[in-house]
Amino acid sequence: MPEQLSAFFPFILLIVTFYFLLIRPQMTQQKKRKELLGSLKEGDHIRTIGGLYGVVEKIKDDDLTVKIADNTKIRMARFGVESIVREK
Repeated sequence: MPEQLSAFFPFILLIVTFYFLLIRPQMTQQKKRKELLGSLKEGDHIRTIGGLYGVVEKIKDDDLTVKIADNTKIRMARFGVESIVREK
């Protein structure tokens, strides 16, 4: 019986290692991203995944209207926001 248990030990160790090195950090990153997208509000300065900077003008469900220049507004999906830019 102990021989069978010791045969599974490396496999169990591998699973635990994968969990702490790959799965858990990914889950933490997804949680932070979900919080970021949920905290968006009008007036926030954002950077999109495509590298555009702008100010959120309007939020409707999963769509945003973002002002990127004078007289230039774009409509984009909420998931296209990479980060909220903190003004100094």
